[in-house]
Parts: sequence; C-alpha cells; structure tokens
Amino acid sequence: MRIAVLKERAPGESRVALTPETAKKFIALGATVAVEEGAGSGAAIPDGDYAQAGAEVVPAANAVKDADIVMGIQAPDVALLKGAKPGSWVAATFDPFRNRELVDAYATAGYEALSMEFMPRITRAQSMDVLSSQSNLAGYKAVITAANQYGRALPMMMTAAGTVQAAKVFVMGVGVAGLQAIATAKRLGAQVSATDVRSATKEQIQSLGAKAVFVEDVEGIEGEGSGGYATEMSEEYQKAQAELVSSHIAKQDIVITTALIPGKPAPRLISDAQIATMKPGSVIFDLAVAQGGNVEGSQPDQAVEKHGVKIIGYSNTAGHLAADASALFARNLYNFLSAFWDEEAGKPVLDEEIGDAVRLTQGGKVVNERLLAT
Repeated sequence: MRIAVLKERAPGESRVALTPETAKKFIALGATVAVEEGAGSGAAIPDGDYAQAGAEVVPAANAVKDADIVMGIQAPDVALLKGAKPGSWVAATFDPFRNRELVDAYATAGYEALSMEFMPRITRAQSMDVLSSQSNLAGYKAVITAANQYGRALPMMMTAAGTVQAAKVFVMGVGVAGLQAIATAKRLGAQVSATDVRSATKEQIQSLGAKAVFVEDVEGIEGEGSGGYATEMSEEYQKAQAELVSSHIAKQDIVITTALIPGKPAPRLISDAQIATMKPGSVIFDLAVAQGGNVEGSQPDQAVEKHGVKIIGYSNTAGHLAADASALFARNLYNFLSAFWDEEAGKPVLDEEIGDAVRLTQGGKVVNERLLAT
C-alpha cells in the first residue's frame, strides 16, 4: 500500500495533507509513504522531518508513481496523478457541487474520488470531519483578524485616565466556526451576542456566556436540515430576522458572519443599507466570502470599506494558520483511513455508511447520490 502526498498547487494554499506525525502512523500500519519535495514548506515542515519519520521525499512524479492512495488538502488536477495505479483513491476536498468538471475528470480517468467534505456528521466520523476541524480554526482566526483591524481595544479597561468600554461582537451563524468565534471573542473580553436559524443553538450560545439574539413568535423558522447543517430560511423568517438584525447590528463594533448552505451560494445576511447603520470604524469579517459572501460587497482577500465600515474575509481562512490546520487535517485523514484498515488485506476497506457518503466516483462513473440528484 503506497500513500502519496503532493505539494498543494491551488493559489494561496499553504497547508499540507500529511505531517511527520501521521506519516509515522501510516508506516506503522504497513504502508509506504511518499511526499513531494517541499510539500510541507508552507506549514513550516521541512523535508528532513518527513525523511526522519520514514517517508520518501521525492519529486512529484516519483511520489505518485504506483500510488494506491493520494491524499490532498484540495484535490489535485488529474494530470498530476499520472502514474498512480488504476482505480487508486484520492482523499481530499473536492468542492463537488462547484467543481463538477473536476469530478467528471476523475471519473473519466478511472480514479476513486473520496470527498472529505461529504463526511457524514455522525458520532463515529467526528474525528474524520475536516470541515469541523478547519472551521474551528477559521472561527478563531476571524476574530483575531477582525480585532487587529478594529482601531480600539476589545476588553473593558479601567485606567487612571478613564474607562475603555468593551467592544460589542456579534456572531451570525453558530456552527463550529461560529461557536469558536464566540469563545475567542469572550476570551478577549468582548461583549458577545450571536444568532442562528437553528433554535437548538440558543443554549449553546448561552453556555459560552454570550447573548442569544433570536426572532421569536414566527412560525416555520426552524432552519436545521439533515446532518445538523443549516437550511435556507423561510421568507417570513428572513423578513423578521432582517428587522431584528438591522436594529442589533447598528450597535455592534465587530460582526462575524459564518453562514453556509452545502451545495448553494452563501445566504446574504447583511445588506449595504444595514452596513450604513453601523458606526464608522466597525469591522465585519465574512467567513463565507469564498462561497459568494454573507455580506453585500465583500471581496475575497480584500479589505473593502463601505460607509466607514471595514469588510474583510479570506478565501482560505484556515490556511492562514497553516501549521495547526495541516496537523488537524492530516489527523482527520489518518483517522478516516486507519478506521477502515484491514490488516489481512493491508489496506483500508470502506463500509457503506461512510464509504458511500464520501465516494464521488468509482469504476469510471460518478456514483454519489448527492451529486446525481443535482
């Protein structure tokens, strides 16, 4: 069983899908591990550390040659897989709904694409969930970056020269990223509030010491879909939420938006008119900017100023914490493959529940039900 890892080619991608720690673990399972030269440089992992862990450090073509499994952060172009065994697995993020052409190319080439974003949100798959591990870091980084852009202090400070009031931070969307954003803002001493379309998150918000801001007495607002993901809100709820947010957002210093709907553009949460009500010098961090953005006018990797409010957002937020993000992503991949490792076969053998959920292509065809339904 040969496992290969390539250096990421996507613009701005500094993460790597294997660390020396997980390389050792795969080798202990009996696998041979090959890493492209310089693959870990963006995450501060020298080639020598991989070699010391027992991995081969070689040019890309040599790494992929005869590989049974190729692991990546973002799925590599099919051309880079030339030399891998027929039917070899590629475990990475594919963004399948937006990159259908790439998925089709994998099918045509005969590779088995395993989309880590499609990992089911069930208890036994928690340790394999790359969306959660990366979102956790993204929520933290969003607050740190917004605090750095904000021209004032976050905690309340009582000094001989007078009192500095605590900054007000509002988190919109309370998934993994949102919860970490709340916790980070609280640790920094801010006055934190949050909202979500799922009423079940109210207790989670309050448990972190933040104020829950929810529309009350509007029927049909529950926005929780399958697997704990948010769904689109009803028209009635959208109207009620817009009114509530408009009055609340005008008083905020920092707003973090995190709302995403799988397979669809990010929902618009903040309009230009709402931005205009905010105080000059306020900051909005749009964590969904790469999927179309929650905030009107937000641009990936650009600081936009509208009505005196700074609007920022990274196309790859977790990538700005490359070392930690790589360590967690690599463990997710190891936890996934090792959980199904068959000692007699000397390779992983996926079950139906998780295997069918993440498998996009097999036998020259697109086989994933979620993709075929679109």
